[in-house]
Amino acid sequence: MNDIKDLYDYIIIDCPPSVGLLTVNALCAVKNLIIPLQTEFYALEGLTQLIRTLDQVQHNFNNDIKLQGILLTMYDTRNKISEMVSNDVKRHFGDKVFKTVIPRNVRVSEAPSFGQPVLMYDINCPGSQAYAALAGEIINQEKVL
Repeated sequence: MNDIKDLYDYIIIDCPPSVGLLTVNALCAVKNLIIPLQTEFYALEGLTQLIRTLDQVQHNFNNDIKLQGILLTMYDTRNKISEMVSNDVKRHFGDKVFKTVIPRNVRVSEAPSFGQPVLMYDINCPGSQAYAALAGEIINQEKVL
């Protein structure tokens, strides 16, 4: 019988934006971590807490886990704080920040209320295009490894 990881190229575990038991268990189970980060001030505090938790999980439970990247989300070009947060994260994490940035986009927000992923809801909206670009960036990143 095959192990589940042998059946899939990618298995995505999506956790709530808090560091609780569910998140810690997910960190124990994975090899790569992608952190979506809203480009807002308070998200930086959560990122700090998550990085501390990641270090503890790496040290105590799962030394195979690595930070694959930080994904900047809900980026609003009209809002100066988005640019400030983006610059701070890039300065601190360097090449661990994905080049793809997910913009604040109404269609991304609407899609779940219609029970659809944004790529099916509106493939041409900027949010869908950004998520498709992210998929390409991740695939290209793995080719290099």
